[in-house]
Amino acid sequence: MTKMMRLKKDVKEKRELVNIVIDRFLPRKDEYPKIIHKAMRYTLFAGGKRIRPYLTITTYQLFGHMDKKILPVAAAIELIHTYSLIHDDLPDIDDDDLRRGKSANHVEFGEDIALLAGDALIVEAFRLMLQLDAKPKFKAQMISEFAEITGSKGLIAGQVVDILSEGKKVSAETLDYIHMNKTAKLICMAIRFGAIMSEAGEDDVDRVTEFGETLGLLFQIVDDILDVEGITKMMGKKSGKDVKVGKATYPQVYGLDKAKEKRDELMLKAQNIISYYGPKAEFLKKICIYIATREF
Repeated sequence: MTKMMRLKKDVKEKRELVNIVIDRFLPRKDEYPKIIHKAMRYTLFAGGKRIRPYLTITTYQLFGHMDKKILPVAAAIELIHTYSLIHDDLPDIDDDDLRRGKSANHVEFGEDIALLAGDALIVEAFRLMLQLDAKPKFKAQMISEFAEITGSKGLIAGQVVDILSEGKKVSAETLDYIHMNKTAKLICMAIRFGAIMSEAGEDDVDRVTEFGETLGLLFQIVDDILDVEGITKMMGKKSGKDVKVGKATYPQVYGLDKAKEKRDELMLKAQNIISYYGPKAEFLKKICIYIATREF
């Protein structure tokens, strides 16, 4: 079995573990009022590789832990990520009608229910975080970071500036701000939480934070490139959308060739950072390749 095949198997196994936690935690789809619980579950279980939860679990294991205490953290991150996708797709924001290869939530349930489904997933994510089996100081730290990174200084900030920048010529600084807040911080948080839950030392947390920031920026740049060159079926959402609405992207600001150079540079940088841990970091090194190519 090749290393990439082992990675694919590992991603699948961890995805299934996270799905079990989410399925058991959320209200059942037939619980009254049925429509909201169906909508919450619809996008969550529409597909996706669970890359953010995977990074959380794998970072936790990097520091020698193999128990399941990390799974609720990983699941909470997926809940907050899915809320952001549902809201992003709404007509008043990105106006996408396809997500994870299926109809977007608002297409299936209406804009009002989709908005509320996203809201409900935010609340459920925090409720899950409150149930973590962690020392009080680490639990408090993670919940505080969770709020800041997903709030108006993080994820929402990135979404706002992304909206305001549509159709405008933006600076490199503005583009980095959008990408770092809208995408990279959540990916970095997923990795940081794996280290914090493992009670890793300060140097280790700093190192994986740099890895997470690099990987997060790589992820978004690849998304930008795929919007230009990608196939809708491969992406699970419509390609060419960013260009059509004048989104601030790396190809738009730097050109496609420069964007690809940046992609390759960030992939190597991320691999070099995590190589500090040697063979233990094999899957984290390989996930850099997957994120850069989106192919196993």
